[in-house]
Amino acid sequence: QVQLVESGGGLVQAGGSLRLSCAASRSISRFLIMGWYRQAPGKQRELVADIRSVGSKNYADSVKGRFTISPDNAKNTVYLQMDSLKPEDTAVYYCRGSLYGTEYWGQGTQVTVSS
Repeated sequence: QVQLVESGGGLVQAGGSLRLSCAASRSISRFLIMGWYRQAPGKQRELVADIRSVGSKNYADSVKGRFTISPDNAKNTVYLQMDSLKPEDTAVYYCRGSLYGTEYWGQGTQVTVSS
């Protein structure tokens, strides 16, 4: 059973930074895709950023230039560095991994940005 565990969420003022971590129970180099999604109250879950096994990265337009996704293969962890945070970034952030045709999700971590 593959587990993804997120951490690093919290309360931050607008303009601040947070770094989210997604620790996997398996080697992240085996995942086809690993990514971060978020879901705000009353809204659908949306892609924030993902990284593919070939190394390409993809970002939502709303976070380009502010967020950075990066893997640490030695720690089996994927990070999401979030800078210049805005109140509209407030959401529960989820880690997702795609491995051998199966999707895995973490339990989510709350990010709240105050104005």
